[in-house]
Amino acid sequence: MTKKKDRSGEKLICQNKLARANYFIEDVYEAGIVLVGTEVKSLREGRASLKDSYGTIKNGEVYLTGMHISPYTHGNRFNHDPLRTRKLLLHKREIKRLYGKFQERGFTLVPTKAYFRNGKVKVEVGVGKGKRLFDKREDLKRKTDRREMERAIKERHR
Repeated sequence: MTKKKDRSGEKLICQNKLARANYFIEDVYEAGIVLVGTEVKSLREGRASLKDSYGTIKNGEVYLTGMHISPYTHGNRFNHDPLRTRKLLLHKREIKRLYGKFQERGFTLVPTKAYFRNGKVKVEVGVGKGKRLFDKREDLKRKTDRREMERAIKERHR
């Protein structure tokens, strides 16, 4: 009897809810991340934040800056720096595609969520262009209009 690996075995660690509010996300990539032992233990406890984090490309490698992983509670002197820059693991062709996007003006690499997949920590990063204030207002107006329409339809069917 053989066991099949569960493909849906994802456990969400944290999300960056402001990413879609502040950026037009065009492409989304799944990347591995280089971590030390106490960081993984802290992530298993769900103690991380993607707020104010962003990605950079240096020397053909992608790095994640600003991701906060709280120190592990039982980590003693071998604990990690909470805000250190971490390397993202992507295929070479994906990095080249990202680098081409960064040559265009206004694109940013924004992490949208971090999760466990089959025991490995993965980070979903999106290539986004920043929204201006009127874009945010337009999205908010569209959201409230949709909510009012759904409410009216629900009232009509009562």
